[in-house]
Amino acid sequence: MTHSPSRRAVLGALGAAAAVGAAAALPGTASATGGAWHGRRVPRESISIQLYTLRGVIGDDPAPVLEALADIGYRKVELAGTYGRTAEEFAKLLRKYRLSATSAHVGIDGDLDKVVADAKALRNTYVNVPYVNYPTLAEWVSFTERLDAASKVLRKAGLKMGYHNHAHEFQVLEGRRPIDVIAKGTSRRDVHLEVDLYWVVTAGVDPVEVFRQNFPRVRQYHVKDRKPDGGFADLGKGTIDFARVFRETWHHRVDEYIVENDQPADALVTAEVGYKYLRDLRF
Repeated sequence: MTHSPSRRAVLGALGAAAAVGAAAALPGTASATGGAWHGRRVPRESISIQLYTLRGVIGDDPAPVLEALADIGYRKVELAGTYGRTAEEFAKLLRKYRLSATSAHVGIDGDLDKVVADAKALRNTYVNVPYVNYPTLAEWVSFTERLDAASKVLRKAGLKMGYHNHAHEFQVLEGRRPIDVIAKGTSRRDVHLEVDLYWVVTAGVDPVEVFRQNFPRVRQYHVKDRKPDGGFADLGKGTIDFARVFRETWHHRVDEYIVENDQPADALVTAEVGYKYLRDLRF
């Protein structure tokens, strides 16, 4: 009979791995050697793409873009709106091209009943808050309370509530980091983290440490690369050492690796490069 490793054992292994995988320049950026190669890979069924990356080419007709994504090999997408369609209409389009919208970015300060209804129609698994920013700690605490309350509503509907970071959550505000306020003020069972690796590195923080500090709450990665000057890059064209991050966090499987580029030069090229990078990466 086999037994799953304890949380303490897994964190110990992660700590040992982090000690070995020292980062160059910014935490999480590529080292000269790239670390040991173990032949692990991102499961193809875990590769997704945030449709925000393709907003400039979707326009009024998402169908050609969805078809192109399916042809590249994607089977999952993450939504940031439904481009003028109802949830039911967009769900029908997705089914036509054999795609699943397993995740979506939504707000929680509106009609939660509609959030739940749309998520169910789209067959979402994850519902993530994409962005908030407040100037005071009290406002972050208030938001965290609302996030925790919303997560209970979503859990009862069979949905998983998450929070997607940018860089500012890692900056100290009135003695505390907003990311720590969120982590401490929400239920580990009900609120997971969708860690945007680009923004974590931009904040000067090691993504492996974020994973360790919040174990086992990191369920999704936004996989977005970073140019030396801080700009956005297609996967594998920038400085972030994704192999090291994935290798040192593989002990507790992340469910989705979501390709993203906020300002792509050619969105469909970005999509294809991103899919092939994740498909072929060994760590």
